[in-house]
Amino acid sequence: MRTPDPAPKRPCLLERVGDAAVAQLHADGFGRLALRERLLLWHLYEAALAGRDIYVDQRCPAGLELRDLVEELLTHPAGIAPGTLERVRRYAKLFWINNSPYQCLTARKFTMEGTPGELLEAARAAEGDGARLPRRNGETTEALLARLGPWLFDPEFEPMITAKNPPPGLDLVQASSVHFYERGLTLAEVEAAPREFELNATIVRGPDRRAIESPWRAGDPARGLPPGRYACEIGRIIAHLEEALPHAPPATRAALELLIRWYRSGRDEDFRAYNVAWLRDRDSPVDTINGFIEVYMDPRGKKGAWEAVVWYEDPKKTELIRRIAAHAQWFEDHMPYAARFRRPEVRGVSAKSIEVVIETGDSGPVTPIGINLPNPQDLREQHGSKSVSLANVVEAYLASEIPEAKREFCWDDAELDRAERWGPRTEELLTNLHEVIGHGSGRQGEECPGDPADRIREHFSSLEEARADLVALWFLRDPVMQELGLLDDPDEGARAAYERYTRNGALAQLRRAPHGEQLEEDHMRNRQLVVRWIEKHTRAIEWRVRDGKHYFVVVDPAEWRAGAGRLLALVQELKSTGDYEGTKRLFDEYGIRFDPGLRDEVVERYRRLDVPAYTGFVMPRLQPLRDAAGRVTDVRVSYPMDLEQQMLEWSGRRAPPPV
Repeated sequence: MRTPDPAPKRPCLLERVGDAAVAQLHADGFGRLALRERLLLWHLYEAALAGRDIYVDQRCPAGLELRDLVEELLTHPAGIAPGTLERVRRYAKLFWINNSPYQCLTARKFTMEGTPGELLEAARAAEGDGARLPRRNGETTEALLARLGPWLFDPEFEPMITAKNPPPGLDLVQASSVHFYERGLTLAEVEAAPREFELNATIVRGPDRRAIESPWRAGDPARGLPPGRYACEIGRIIAHLEEALPHAPPATRAALELLIRWYRSGRDEDFRAYNVAWLRDRDSPVDTINGFIEVYMDPRGKKGAWEAVVWYEDPKKTELIRRIAAHAQWFEDHMPYAARFRRPEVRGVSAKSIEVVIETGDSGPVTPIGINLPNPQDLREQHGSKSVSLANVVEAYLASEIPEAKREFCWDDAELDRAERWGPRTEELLTNLHEVIGHGSGRQGEECPGDPADRIREHFSSLEEARADLVALWFLRDPVMQELGLLDDPDEGARAAYERYTRNGALAQLRRAPHGEQLEEDHMRNRQLVVRWIEKHTRAIEWRVRDGKHYFVVVDPAEWRAGAGRLLALVQELKSTGDYEGTKRLFDEYGIRFDPGLRDEVVERYRRLDVPAYTGFVMPRLQPLRDAAGRVTDVRVSYPMDLEQQMLEWSGRRAPPPV
C-alpha cells in the first residue's frame, strides 16, 4: 500500500484556545521555485491580505470594530489588569481564528469572559497608553463599549450567523446575523429585491424603503460604473493583482486581468469570463483563488463570502490526483445513478496537489483540505473544473492529530488498527475523489435547466457536499482503485474509510455542536445524512453500547457501499431535477436534528480527552528583499509560529522581524 511521504519533524501544534487548536502551516519547496514564481507569489500574497477585512465585515456588522478594539488593547497593555488582559487575548485569538465572534462550525456566537466594567477599565488604561479605540465621531469610550457590549457579552444578542432552520416566528434572513442583509429585512423583501448582483451585493433598504442591491465592486469610470461597497478594499486587491501581472505567465495573466475587470464592474458576465479563463490556465505552477466564492455562510445560499488562497504546485504529489482526473470519463460512465444524469462527455477536468502559501477570509485560518471550482453548474458542464488537494494542510492536520480521540470511538483493536494503517492513504484518496470526481460529475435533467442552486436554495450546499462525499465513498471500494495503482486493497481500505466516516458522521462531529439540537454547518449536515440514511436503510451499521458509551460499528462494508450507491442515486436525482421539497424532506429526516443526549455524551468523552474540536493555522510569512531603489528583488519565507504575532503583523500593529 502506498502511504504519503512522512512530513519533516518540526513543531506544528502551537497552542490551544478553548475548543480550538492553533498549528503552523509550512510551505516546503518555496526556495526551489524560480525567481519569477516567487515574485508572483509575493504579489498574490499581498492581494490575499488586502481583502481580509471584507470577510470580517461580512461575518459581523461590528466585526471590524471588535477586532480593532481587542487589538488596540493587546498592543497597549500598560495599566491593564493581568487577568483582564488574558481574557481579552483569549477572545482575540478566537476572533482571529473565526474571523468574527461566530464559531465557524456551529455558527453560534461566543462571548468574552469577565465583565463590561473590567473591559471599560482596560479600555481607559489602553487609551492612556496611546491606544486609538474605534470610537465614532463624538463618541465616548463608555458609549463605544455600551454599543459593542451586546456583541461582546450577551450570548442571546444576534446569536447565530447563519440559521438555515430558523426558530418559529422568524425566517432565514431574520434569524441570521450574517452581514449580507440589512437588519430588519425579511426573506420576502430580500427575494423581491433586484438580482443583477446575486453573488456579490449586500441587500439594503433604498430611499423608498424597498430592498435594493449594494454591489461589491471598485467601480470603473471608463465603463460608467460607480464604486460600490468594499471599494477601498477591492481597490487595494486590484493594485496588488496589477503588480502581479508582469510576473505571470500568459494564461495566468489573462485570468488575472479578467479578475480585475470583474472586481471593477461586479457584473456576472465578467465573473463568468474570469472563471472560463481561470479554467484554461491549467499548467501554471503558481495560482490563486481571490474573490466572492462560496455561499455556505448565506442562509439563502446565494451570496459569496470573500476568500483568497495562494499556492504553488507540488509536482511529485500531483501524480496521483492527476491519475484520477485522467480517468474522469470512466468514473462518470460507472456512476450508480440514472444514465440521463451522467455527462456523455466530461470536459476540462484538472487536478493538482499544492503547497498553500496563504489563506485568508473564508479559507483561513480554518482551512479546507480540498477545493473544486467554479461553482456554477453550467460552467462545470461546459468548461470543466479545477481541483486542488492542499497537501501541506493535510500534512499539518496529521502532524497535529491526537491519537486518543481515534481510539475513543473505535469499537475494538481491529478497527483501531485499520484506522492507523489505512487512514492517511484513504483520507487523501477520499478528498481527491470528492473534489475531482464528486463535484466535477453529473448533469442537470432536461426538465431542470439552469443552476440547481436556484431551486434547492438553502439546502443546496448540503446536498452537493453529500453528493461529492457519496461519489468518493462509492468508488473507494471499486477494483479500479487497485487497477489505477491508488489503493492496494480496496476492500480493507474502504472498510477503514467507512468506519471512520461512520464514527465521525454519527458521533464525533456532534462535539462541534455543543448547544441546541440541530446542525447548521453544511458539511456536518451532509455527513450525518449519509450515516443515518445508511444506518436506517441497510444492515451495514450496528448501534452498540458498552460501559455506557455508544458506538456505531460497520459490520458489512459491502452493504455499506451498496447503501451509499442507492443514496447517491437519490441525491443525484434530487439535484438534477431541482427537487426542493424532496431535498428538504431528506435533510429534515436525517441530516439536521440530532439527539442532544447523545451529543452531551460525546462532548463529555472529548472533555475527558482534552482534544480540540477544530484547528486554525498560522500561515507562512513572505517577506520581500528590496534593492536601494525599493524594488522587490526576491522573496523569503519564514514561519511566525505565533497566531498573535501574525495577526498583529497583518493589521500593521506589530512589525515582522527583519529579513
